[in-house]
Amino acid sequence: MRLHKLTLTAFGPFGATQEVDFDALSSAGIFLLHGPTGAGKTSVLDAVCYGLYGAVPGARQSPGTSLRSDHAPADRPTEVCLELTVAGRRLEVTRRPAQPRPKKRGGGFTTEKAQSWLREYHPEHGWKALSRSHQEIGEEIGGLIGMSRDQFCQVVLLPQGDFARFLRADAEARGKLLGRLFDTRRFAAVEERLAELRRGAEARVRTGDEQILALAQRIAQAAGPAGEEAALPEERPGEPGLAEGVLQWAAVVRSGARERLDIARCVLAGGEARNTAARHALEAERERARLQQRYEETRRRAAGLEDRRAERDRCHEQLARARKADLVAPALDLRDEAERAHRAAVGVRERALAGLPPELAGAGFEQLADRERGLRAELGALEAARRAERRSREIETERAGLERQSRSDDELIQETVDWLDGWEAARRSLRDRVEKAQDAATRAEQLVGRLGPARRRLEAARRRDALRVQEGAAVAALATAREHAVDAHEKWLALREQRLRGIAAELAGQLVDGVACTVCGSAEHPKPARAEAGHVDRATEETALAAHQRADRARAEAQSELGILRERLAAARAEAEDPAAGTSTSGSVGEVSASVAGLQAVVDRLTREHADAHRLAAGAHAAREALASAEREHLGRLDDRQQAERRAAARTSQREALDREQAALEAELVKARGDCASVAEHAGVLERRVALLAEAAEALRAEQSAAERLKEADGRLADAAFRAGFDTPQAAAKRLDDTAQRELQHRIDVWQREAATVADRLAEEDARAAAGHPPAAPDAARAAYELSAKVLRDSVAAHAAAQERSAELGRLSRLTEDGVRVLGPLRQEYERVARLAGLTAGTSADNERKMRLEAYVLAARLEQVAAAATARLQRMSSGRYTLVHSDERSGGRRAGLGLHVVDSWTGRERDTATLSGGETFSASLALALGLADVVSDEAGGVRLDTLFIDEGFGSLDDQTLDEVLDVLDSLRERDRSVGIVSHVADLRRRIPVQLEVVKERHGSAVVHRAGGTLSG
Repeated sequence: MRLHKLTLTAFGPFGATQEVDFDALSSAGIFLLHGPTGAGKTSVLDAVCYGLYGAVPGARQSPGTSLRSDHAPADRPTEVCLELTVAGRRLEVTRRPAQPRPKKRGGGFTTEKAQSWLREYHPEHGWKALSRSHQEIGEEIGGLIGMSRDQFCQVVLLPQGDFARFLRADAEARGKLLGRLFDTRRFAAVEERLAELRRGAEARVRTGDEQILALAQRIAQAAGPAGEEAALPEERPGEPGLAEGVLQWAAVVRSGARERLDIARCVLAGGEARNTAARHALEAERERARLQQRYEETRRRAAGLEDRRAERDRCHEQLARARKADLVAPALDLRDEAERAHRAAVGVRERALAGLPPELAGAGFEQLADRERGLRAELGALEAARRAERRSREIETERAGLERQSRSDDELIQETVDWLDGWEAARRSLRDRVEKAQDAATRAEQLVGRLGPARRRLEAARRRDALRVQEGAAVAALATAREHAVDAHEKWLALREQRLRGIAAELAGQLVDGVACTVCGSAEHPKPARAEAGHVDRATEETALAAHQRADRARAEAQSELGILRERLAAARAEAEDPAAGTSTSGSVGEVSASVAGLQAVVDRLTREHADAHRLAAGAHAAREALASAEREHLGRLDDRQQAERRAAARTSQREALDREQAALEAELVKARGDCASVAEHAGVLERRVALLAEAAEALRAEQSAAERLKEADGRLADAAFRAGFDTPQAAAKRLDDTAQRELQHRIDVWQREAATVADRLAEEDARAAAGHPPAAPDAARAAYELSAKVLRDSVAAHAAAQERSAELGRLSRLTEDGVRVLGPLRQEYERVARLAGLTAGTSADNERKMRLEAYVLAARLEQVAAAATARLQRMSSGRYTLVHSDERSGGRRAGLGLHVVDSWTGRERDTATLSGGETFSASLALALGLADVVSDEAGGVRLDTLFIDEGFGSLDDQTLDEVLDVLDSLRERDRSVGIVSHVADLRRRIPVQLEVVKERHGSAVVHRAGGTLSG
C-alpha cells in the first residue's frame, strides 16, 4: 500500500483546505512530520485512517467528539480525500462525516448525513466512479488492505507510547493487543465451543441421571410395600455410580414383588375351590326348590281340568252337529245361485219384450227368430245402394276439387304474367348490387392493412405516456430508497461502533462467579465493566443490520424496476414513432404526429371507413344469392305457367266423365232410399229393428234355461239333507258358521293339551322324589355363596395387583436398563469433552503451564514478532540486546506471553521493564517494525510502502539516534517510506524532507520542505 495524496478540508485543527503530497515526501525514503504541540500532526494521521476506514483511531473516537474544525466557516463542509495505490489499483476515497450545515430555507442548521465516494483510475479512461455506499467502500478497502482498522493503526500508524506500554505490560495486556492484531477470536471461539459442549454434555448426563432417578421413584411407587424393604441409592445426578446402584436396588425390589405374587397366587387357588363348592350347593338347593314348586303346581292344574270336563263334553257335541250340517252346504249354495240366476233372466226378458212392437208382445222364441232373419235379408240387399251413394258423394268432392284447381291455376297464370313484366328491371338492379359489394370488399381489405399498424402505434403511444409517468415515480422511489439505504447503513455502523465501545460491559454481563472468564481466563472478577447509559446490545445491532439489508434490497429492487421501465419506455417510444408502422388514407401514418390524439384521429377515420366498406362487402354473398334466386324463380314461373295451361285442358274432359257417372247413380239411389232421406238412414232403421228382435229372442232362451237349472238344484238339496240325517232342507240350513266352529275346536284343543301336559308332569320321577324331601332353603345357600364370592374377589384383586406390580416393575426395570445403556455413551462423551475443554481453558492437570488455547496461539505470534524485532534491535543497540519470548508463569497468572531482553554484555536475560528510556524507545521501535512485518505477512503478504512513527525520539542520544535512523533508512531497501512524527529539533537538521504543521489563529496549515526549499 502506497499513499499518494491527502486533501483535508475543515478537518480537526485545519479550517481551510490542506493538501499533503505523499509522493513528494516519500521520494527521499524518510520524511519528518513536525510542528508545535497541538498544531495537528496526529490529525494528519487521523485523516489517513478516516479516509480508509471512515473512523479515526479508537482512542480519539470517543463519544461526543467531532471531526469538524471549529475554525471552518459554516458553509464549508468537512471532507477528507485520500489517493492511494493498493494491490496494484490506484483508488481515491472521499469521505464526509455527519455534520451540521445551514438550512437552505429559513434560519438554523440541519444535520447532513455522512457520505462516501470511491473512484478508480484507469490509464486509458481516467477516473471512474465505483461506489457511494459506506458498506461497499469499507468492504472493498478492507479486502484490498487485508487489515482491520485496529491492525492498520498498530502496523502503519505506529502510535506514540503504545509499544512502550506493550513492552512493559503484563501478559494480559499483551494478550489484548495481540488478540486485536491477529484476530484470534476463532481460537477463543474454539475454547468457548468446547466449554459449551462440556456444559451441554454435562447437562445431558445430568438429565439422564435425573431420568434414571425418576424411573427409580416410579419403581418405588409401583413396588408398594416391597419398595420399603430396600433404600434408594444416595448418589446425586451427575455423580458416578448412580446408574449401577439404581439397577442393583431395582433387582432387590423385583425379587420381593415376585415373592408376594407367589403368595397371592396360592391364596387365590384356595378361594376359587371354596367358591366352586358354595356355587354347587346353591345350585342344588335352587333345583330342589324348583321341583317341589313344579309338583304342587301340577296337582293344582289336574284339579282344574276335572272341574271343566262337563263343559268340554258340551262343546264336543255342538261341534259334531255343526260338522254334519257342513255336508249339506254345497247343495244349499248351488240352489241359492240357481234362484238368483232365474230372477235375473226373468228381468232381462221383460225389458227386451217391452221394446218390441205391440203385435210381437206375446210372440215366442221361434216367431221372433223368423222375423229377425227376414229383416237381415232386406238389410243385405241395401249394401249395393250404400256403395252407389258413397260414390255419388265422392264425385261431388272431385268436382269441387277441379273447380279449386281451376281457380288456383288462373291466379297463378295471372301472377306469372305480372311478375315477368318487371323481370328485366329487377335483374339489372341485382347485378348492380353485386358489383358494388365486390368493390367494397376490395376496399375493406386495403383498409385492414392500414388499420393494424395505426392501432399498434396508438397502443404504443399510450404505453409510452403511461411509462413516462411510471418512470417519474420510479425515479422518485429510487431516490427515496437510496436515502433510506444510506440512512440505515449509517445507523447500523453507528450502532455497531457504539456497541464495540461498550463490548466490555456486554462481556462482563456474562461473567459468573467461580467460572473462568472467556477473555482473561481468570475465575475471579474483582471489577467487571458496567454498561453506560444508551448501551447498544447485540439484538439492537442485528435489528439495525436487518433494516440496512432490507433497505439495500429495496434500493436494488427500485433501481432494477427503473431500468426495466426505461427499457419498456424506449421500446414503446420507438414503436410509436416508427414511420414504417403503416400508411394512412392520404399517405404514411408515420407522417402523422406521434401524439395519442393524432394517432387516435387516424385510427378513428380508418375504423369508420373500414366499417362502411365491410358493411357493403358483407352484402356481396346475399346479392349474388338474390340474383341466382331471381333467375331460378324466372325459370320456375315460366314452367309453372305451362303446367297450369296443360292442367286446364285435362280438367275439361274430367268434368264430362263425372257428369255421366253421376246421372246413372242417381236413378239407382231413388229406388233404394224409399221413405228415408238416404240409403244410410234406411239401413240404420233396419239395423235397429234387427237388434231388438235378436235381444228379445236371446232373453226368452236364457229365461227358460235358468228355470230348468233351479228345478234341478231343488232336487239335489232335498237328497243331500236326507242323507245327512235332517228331516227337511230348512233344518240343515240352520248350521253354525266357521267362526263359531273354530272357537269350539280351540276350546276343546286347549283342554286336551292341558290334560296331556298335566299327565306328563305327574309322571316325572324327580319331581315326585323332590316332593318327598323336606322344603328347600336356597336363601341360606345363597348367603354362603356370596360370602365365598367376596373372599374370592378380594383374592383375585390381590393377585391382579401383585401381578400388575410385578409386570410394571419389570417394564420400569427394562426402561431403566435402556436408560443406563443410552447414558453410557453420553457419559463417555462428557468425559472426553470435559478433558478437551479443561485442556484448552488451561484448567486441566495435563496443561502444565496453565495456558489457554488463544494464549498459546498468541505466544507463537509473539515469538515471531520477537524474532523479527531482534533483527532491528541488534542494529540499533550495536548487537547488545536481543528480544526473546518467555512462556514462564508470573506470580499466579498464566504463562505464555512473557517478553524478555537478553543483554549480550552480561549474558543474562531480564525483564524489558529494566531498560532505560532510550533503550525502551529502540526496543519499542524494533518491536513495532517487527510486528508490522508479521501482521502484513499474516494479512496475506500485503505490501506496506508507507509507515508512520509517532514521537519517542527525544529520549535518544546522538549515537543511538544515528543508529535508529540507519535502521529506518534501511527500510528504503524494501521500497518503503517512513514518516517520523516528532518535534525534536535535531531531526529537522538530519531529515531534509519535511512536512511542517503550522499553528495559526484561523486554523493550522501544512507546509512542505524538501532540501531547504519551501512549498505548500
